[in-house]
Amino acid sequence: MNTSLIAMWKEGRTRFTQLLDKSSEADLVKKNGDSPNSAGFLIRHIAEVELLFAKNVFGLSEVKIVAKTLIAGKDTGEWTNLAEQKEIAAYAAEMLEKAISLQENWEEVIETKEFGKKTRAEAIGKDHHPYRLPCRSVGFGVEVWEVIFKSISG
Repeated sequence: MNTSLIAMWKEGRTRFTQLLDKSSEADLVKKNGDSPNSAGFLIRHIAEVELLFAKNVFGLSEVKIVAKTLIAGKDTGEWTNLAEQKEIAAYAAEMLEKAISLQENWEEVIETKEFGKKTRAEAIGKDHHPYRLPCRSVGFGVEVWEVIFKSISG
């Protein structure tokens, strides 16, 4: 099961990684229409939520995360360093893949403030945030990709 979930998650993340690969620092401040969030904010937020999921849902204690987008609660305009964005996105991918691969009991009930009490299997399928993490991180939701894609591609 873990191998299949990792494969689905990687496939779902492909569009994100491709967009990130072709992004420039100038793209990070772009917004889609009246959206309050820039592409840079959304990239950072995706990485933070993946890291929080690896740590809080899957129990990967080695994850190091300060959820700056969640702390700020809005786009503060500081998410403009492309190297940093790529670094945290790569770290999030590494940690979430590791966390999924180590799972042995998908039916174990966990409790988080975001989801309440759920099994890990239910939590990974739970819609979360505007981009629907993580099962849609396993197949990321269209919403955030469309915003980032439209922001970056002009």
